[in-house]
Amino acid sequence: MNCQDILYHYTDFKAVDGILRQAQLRVNNVLRMNDSAEMRHFMNGLSTAVAQRLEENGDRERAGQIHALFREEMKKEYSAFAACFSFHRDDAAQWERYGNRGRGVCIAFRREYLEEMAVGALSLQMVFYQNDMTGHPMVEVFYNLMRQGADLSGEEIRRAMHDAWACSVSFKHPSFRSEYEMRLVVSPFGKEELDIQPCYHVSKERIKKYYPLDLRSMCETAGIGMEDLVTELIIGPDSTQSVAIFQDYLRDNGLNRLAERVSLSDCPLRVPI
Repeated sequence: MNCQDILYHYTDFKAVDGILRQAQLRVNNVLRMNDSAEMRHFMNGLSTAVAQRLEENGDRERAGQIHALFREEMKKEYSAFAACFSFHRDDAAQWERYGNRGRGVCIAFRREYLEEMAVGALSLQMVFYQNDMTGHPMVEVFYNLMRQGADLSGEEIRRAMHDAWACSVSFKHPSFRSEYEMRLVVSPFGKEELDIQPCYHVSKERIKKYYPLDLRSMCETAGIGMEDLVTELIIGPDSTQSVAIFQDYLRDNGLNRLAERVSLSDCPLRVPI
């Protein structure tokens, strides 16, 4: 296998129990992740690229209109939902940001099987890290609509905005480039095709919305088992979890092959208490 065949999901032990024992993978609201401005990052870059193209062609009035249109659009909150994976194995930054500060688990997934399972409203998307959206196809879409004098409150603009929000899930600020990420995504406007009811997690501080993906059913549809999908389990560098007990847990839940794929992280991460 090459370095892009495996995708690594860093998480905590509670989530691991949900993924392995309950065979449920949660896709969470992108706007509630640690890099919560990312969808708007794409929309801001797109707005700037379209306006610049219009100005270069001497159409300052429409350039101003596109800026105003996007400003109003970004007052709305469209939610995309995603589960995040990195190409980096046993990575210090991933452990600290997503692996319960090094006390969690890294689950290795076969990319080809995730791609087979990503059907309908689900898609497995590579993440791009850039500020300049000049070459993105949506720039041409909005440029042509503006030059054609499209109704700014009309159906064509609305559909283009929906497409732009869907694209935004795959773009992040370049400062996150080291994450080298792919995402299993439910786009903002594909939920009508997703036969899954949303769930809500209620804590003392807030209510979170998520979609629970049935991994067992998805594996069956793809003709594989959970132990085909998951290739490795790495216990975090600051975890106190016993390897033997983790292996017992896996065997007692019918995951005998996975019990042989448990290892301890080699990452030298040490998080100050």
